[in-house]
Amino acid sequence: MDIFYVIAEPTRRHIIEMLAKKGRLPATDISDTFSQSTAAISQHLKVLREAHVVYVEKQGQQRMYQLDMNAVYEIEQWTHKMTDIWNKRFDKLDTLLKVKRVNKDK
Repeated sequence: MDIFYVIAEPTRRHIIEMLAKKGRLPATDISDTFSQSTAAISQHLKVLREAHVVYVEKQGQQRMYQLDMNAVYEIEQWTHKMTDIWNKRFDKLDTLLKVKRVNKDK
């Protein structure tokens, strides 16, 4: 499953942000944060798990969720790549504008 499809959904992004801020959390703590049903949050957690954005460990009766940092790095690498592409485009535009200014001033 495409990681960007997974994080496009606001509830899943909020879950990711919670885990980033607080570390490991039990499913009940995650679910209690939302007005959605427990079943709905469970489905979101399932999607996140299947996309390898989070992983789950059983701890007694609880399921503890934690971010998979490999997924975070994948997102980060893509955003850096896009930033580099745009910076190169802006650099070319700056060069073009400087040339036009020089030619206009002649």
